[in-house]
Amino acid sequence: MISFRKAAIISSIAVILGAVIQGSGASQTLGDLGAVNALGGSFTVALAAAVTVLAMTRFSLPVSTTQAIVGAIIGWNFFTGNKTDSATLIKIVSTWVTGPVIGALFAIILFRLISLLKKKSHIHLIRFESRIRTGLLLAGAFGAYSLGANNIANVMGVFVPAFNLQELDLGFFSLSSNQQLFLFGGIAIASGIISYSKRVMQTVGANIMQLSAEAALVVVLAHSLVLFIFSSSTLSEILTKAGLPAIPMVPVSSTQVIMGCIIGIGLYRGVRNINFRLAGEIALGWIITPVISGLISFFSLFFVKNIFSINVGNKVQDHIVSDNIQIIADEDISLIFRNLLSGIIVILIVALILYILLENKKARDIKRSDEKFWHSIK
Repeated sequence: MISFRKAAIISSIAVILGAVIQGSGASQTLGDLGAVNALGGSFTVALAAAVTVLAMTRFSLPVSTTQAIVGAIIGWNFFTGNKTDSATLIKIVSTWVTGPVIGALFAIILFRLISLLKKKSHIHLIRFESRIRTGLLLAGAFGAYSLGANNIANVMGVFVPAFNLQELDLGFFSLSSNQQLFLFGGIAIASGIISYSKRVMQTVGANIMQLSAEAALVVVLAHSLVLFIFSSSTLSEILTKAGLPAIPMVPVSSTQVIMGCIIGIGLYRGVRNINFRLAGEIALGWIITPVISGLISFFSLFFVKNIFSINVGNKVQDHIVSDNIQIIADEDISLIFRNLLSGIIVILIVALILYILLENKKARDIKRSDEKFWHSIK
């Protein structure tokens, strides 16, 4: 229904917006799990999670970055002697179960609603396919926005305790220290989408279960709603004011949620449609991911500290940050970060403009070719 390139560009723009506008909610939860209080530790923990995800991606397995970063943070806690907050860990792990279940329920409800709407509206098939395509574009953008809002904590959350950048004033709006980190992380996610995500897209989109156009729309929309719910502090506050339990701001595993949505559709349409062997391989990846990431994190921290003599963090007594924790609030660092972000933003804008111009030229060439073809027939 949609080309990979178009899907990647729409997702990239939306994921950056979600990270900057709404990315702070879930970051606090990871900080409660383990406040990595030195830049060397933040870098090593993030690298351990990244190496784990990269290795899994090489095998086309849609691994959870949430589980990778949780395992890496626990590895840091073990290395520095910090206690892993069990309540926070339980809250995060519980979403690994509830997220896919909620996603499956949303997918079944939405699929039934769209099926009923299609049946009662008596819409022509061509017009229906056209509207589904438009819906996929909108749902995909919403899904990428929700992904950035919820999962940016996995990418940049460990850097928040170690960074304190000056506010970046861009004239018509300004970015706080955390938002600058989230913008940088969002750009990194976008580059990964464009350069390295096609194989995993194929695994999720076709190999687990063949999806019709409306099923694909339902899966993306249900997945987006789950991620948005667990990252919307505004929605949580509304529920609290109404006397209802607050929604935990937790970095949910988007991989698990999308899997739950696909399997939910498969169960609704018939169990025979699901590739359970592949689903089992992916589930095994979920189990070993935090273990592998934690081990890589622990041994990498040992290597970085003892070989390069870099401070990777220390034990926090009674949750009070000690005086010797490395906090970067240097004007030079802020200036470097400001120039780096400004340069990247300019490059992205130029690249987007060039893409639009090339797409318009391509459309004109196709139209001109069609006109020549029909003219030659006449």
